[in-house]
Amino acid sequence: MPEDPVATASQHEQELAALELIEHPTVKAAYRTVAETWLGRAKASDAMRERFDDAFAEVMFSAAMWSSNQDKLRPKVSCITRLAHPVNGRRIPGSRWGIDNPDSVYRVIPISGDERYEIHGRVGEHRMTENYFTLWDANMGTVDVLNGRTMRVDSDGSFTITVDSEPANGRPNHVRSTPAAHEFYIRDVLLDWGRDDPNHLEVQRLGAPASTPARTLDEQAEATAAMMDYFANFTGKLSHGVYKMPANQFNLAWSADRIGAMRNQVYVMGRFDLGPDEAFVVDLNDGGAEYFTVPLSNVWGTTLELVDRTGSLNKAQSVPNQDGTYTYVISPIDPGVANWIDSDGLREAILTLRMAEFSEAGPREDLGARAASSSWTGSTRRCHTWSG
Repeated sequence: MPEDPVATASQHEQELAALELIEHPTVKAAYRTVAETWLGRAKASDAMRERFDDAFAEVMFSAAMWSSNQDKLRPKVSCITRLAHPVNGRRIPGSRWGIDNPDSVYRVIPISGDERYEIHGRVGEHRMTENYFTLWDANMGTVDVLNGRTMRVDSDGSFTITVDSEPANGRPNHVRSTPAAHEFYIRDVLLDWGRDDPNHLEVQRLGAPASTPARTLDEQAEATAAMMDYFANFTGKLSHGVYKMPANQFNLAWSADRIGAMRNQVYVMGRFDLGPDEAFVVDLNDGGAEYFTVPLSNVWGTTLELVDRTGSLNKAQSVPNQDGTYTYVISPIDPGVANWIDSDGLREAILTLRMAEFSEAGPREDLGARAASSSWTGSTRRCHTWSG
């Protein structure tokens, strides 16, 4: 298997092909139409409008990548959410979309319930805190799921996942497909960026050679145009829902009535809209979650700057308070305190909080998050909470 688990030869081949695909007349026409429609619906502020062009290019390139790996008879492993990077001297655009998690490596594999497959892989030296192989139907509904953290792995770190419509019958790491099976959506979540490594993955369809031809370039262009429209509509509705919420409110409390839904993960979204001298402060108790992350996104669904600015912090990257809780200060100006999340010049953005990997009993009762707008004065930038 290749040394780099993500930047594989197959991944580079797909990215270079997607570069050519987005120049197809059908795709270029869709690019213009989708952009006009999205901008017309969004009613974005001037500050968010300035972020549109770069964000839109990423969302559309992700659609080109994802739509190009839909052949269930010729499946590939595709990483569909990446930062911009070079390949063979060419610039590959970023492909973030849908309010992504900066800690996650997202990969997809097309699957047919009529076929048999094997996914071969190898884990890194340090097993990830969170890793799931989720088999989706065409509407992103779960058909089956395998927990990569607990799957059986050989002494050298290698593993095989079997995929077909039959029961496991003693086979470890088996995912049972159905006629509704459409694709794997695989999340490798990196808690410690300096230590955790994504899994190496390869896929093989078993059985006879493919009986139908692959898509022509024109057919692929039509499929890509359709997915571009879908991605824009999906993200637009998601952002619209967040922006219907009151600004500067972000509250989460443990509830016995909700424990069933919250047993494995907690996901909360909100938004902030700050004045020139304000910050958004979030106090967090993780309730025993082994993993959590607090990223910022723009209204177009791409996370804010991650390479040169700290647009996101997860549990391993954060400094706890003395009592084990966490306090985050979100603002475009460095307040000079720990756990500053840099809003990259924006005074408005979307904030997501995702907690995962609780014990079997679920979150502790002290789980909670509370936010407030704050102002600072003078060179010390002392935070003064004035509303909750």
